[in-house]
Amino acid sequence: MNDVKRIFDIPYHQQQKYPLAKALNTKSNGVWEATSTEAYINKANQISRGLLRLGIEPNQKIAIISTTNRTEWHIIDIGISQIGAQTVPIYPNISPEEYKYVLNHSEAVLCFVSDTELLEKVNTVKEQTFLKEVYSFDEIQNCKNWKEILNLGTDNSNQETVDEIKDKISENDLATLIYTSGTTGKPKGVMLSHKNIVSDVLNSACRIPFNEGSSIALSFLPICHILERMVVYLYQYYGISVYFAESIDKMGDNLKEVQPNVMVVVPRVLEKVYDKIYAKGASLTGIKKRIFFWSIALGEKFNAYHGNSAWYNFKLSIARKLVFSKWQEALGGNLDLMVSGSAALQPRLARIFGAAGIPVMEGYGLTETSPVISVNDKRNKGWKIGTVGKVIPNVEVKIADDGEILCKGPNVMMGYYKDDKKTQEVIQNGYFHTEDIGEIDSDGFLKITDRKKEIFKTSGGKYVAPQLIENEMKRSRFIEQIMVIGEGEKMPAAFIQPNFDFIKEYAKRKEIDYQDNIENLINNPKIIDRIFKEVSIYNQKFGKWEQIKKIELTADEWSVDAGHLTPTMKLKRKIILQKYKDLYDKIYQADHQH
Repeated sequence: MNDVKRIFDIPYHQQQKYPLAKALNTKSNGVWEATSTEAYINKANQISRGLLRLGIEPNQKIAIISTTNRTEWHIIDIGISQIGAQTVPIYPNISPEEYKYVLNHSEAVLCFVSDTELLEKVNTVKEQTFLKEVYSFDEIQNCKNWKEILNLGTDNSNQETVDEIKDKISENDLATLIYTSGTTGKPKGVMLSHKNIVSDVLNSACRIPFNEGSSIALSFLPICHILERMVVYLYQYYGISVYFAESIDKMGDNLKEVQPNVMVVVPRVLEKVYDKIYAKGASLTGIKKRIFFWSIALGEKFNAYHGNSAWYNFKLSIARKLVFSKWQEALGGNLDLMVSGSAALQPRLARIFGAAGIPVMEGYGLTETSPVISVNDKRNKGWKIGTVGKVIPNVEVKIADDGEILCKGPNVMMGYYKDDKKTQEVIQNGYFHTEDIGEIDSDGFLKITDRKKEIFKTSGGKYVAPQLIENEMKRSRFIEQIMVIGEGEKMPAAFIQPNFDFIKEYAKRKEIDYQDNIENLINNPKIIDRIFKEVSIYNQKFGKWEQIKKIELTADEWSVDAGHLTPTMKLKRKIILQKYKDLYDKIYQADHQH
């Protein structure tokens, strides 16, 4: 166990324990190309030697930006960290302005990009940064290719220098800088040491049931995000073959080809998978349709472990045979576990997928905690739907007087890069202040109730926790995105981006003519009333002061590119408020005139 202390120890550990013929797998030109454990290590060493020949020194920063997850990313990652330089992974879909900020703040000297589109983005700001050179993974005209560095390292006469530098790297040294896409303000550079990440890998390892050396994983969440990255290290540690999905759109095909046992998801992806399945079920007819909806209703009542009666389990076995087995097939047939993080998972979805025999283990953490703080485990009664599981070993969580979750442990970051003031604000007496509100129940499960920053007061002095309400409302098939507003106002209201595909279908059924114009559709009184009716149903779960009294629909789709969402799909509340200032005024105008 103790031979793994630094990120780059992980592939060597794999080579000793479970050398794989297909350690990392990427599809190119329609064919899965496998890289063995041995080739992975050899190429990483080539990169280290090549970088040294380029004059790269310890503590220099190198940016990596990739549209998809791929083998090259990991070879580069290990190659860079073995010589004491640090990686700066950057989200592909942020604006060139943000690229410029991150590249300058980190003082990155080299940058690797995956494709033409990202190269163009970097090139627009390159002259205003410290970058000496940009290399690409794809073959692109007039751009240096990463293989040039590989070739530069073919001659292994300086391997001794690599080994000397490597031996001097301590687990407490900085491994990577990850810029969090703040929901407010400039991104902050989170400094994570080797120990931060490796401790999180080892302490989370005991929660995930793998067949060491033989399980298969599909990786598709952005690798620049610490959750996917930590999990891919975890796969490598356990000798799991990792396949990198081509894209979110090709997920369906990739699942069928790879037939993974495990993958990490975010709730948004699960919601989309479920919507697809639901739409298929809704288009069935007769008895088949009745059985489909009977199975869904049954799934919604599912409990982990002994919470189900014998009669329930009997009915579930029928539903699994007739309906849920097809879901499993659609997901490759071997998927026995999904891990979910980054945002709250609707308990209803957790129940349905659990009933379908594809349990989703929800976890919790932040970039600043490398990331995992707690995670559910379907073994030993370690799974409770509606919670984020029990805190992982060697990490301590306490709840402050105001309900804030505080965390202490080897996974807590070194601090924010070049920002001691912010670091001291969030780390006090060794405890990292998460800004999330939560509680630990009598069985030791952690439950997140809201973001401290996002809770607001109405003018009547009542507190409203928007996330809880939004997650509930998003259960409606009519609602794609929703943001609850009303800080300092008389009552809460909401901006809603409808599920356009669904309301178009609904309009067709109800013979609402909107002349193929979204503006007409969202301004149609019948559509507005129908969506408000949905809101009213979910309102019943909340106190009078929390209920949404008015809604306004938006014609545009909320996206990362348009600035509504962070790359991890969280709402940028301030920006959404600015964008829809006119709708806000429309909602609260009358109140403001008195």
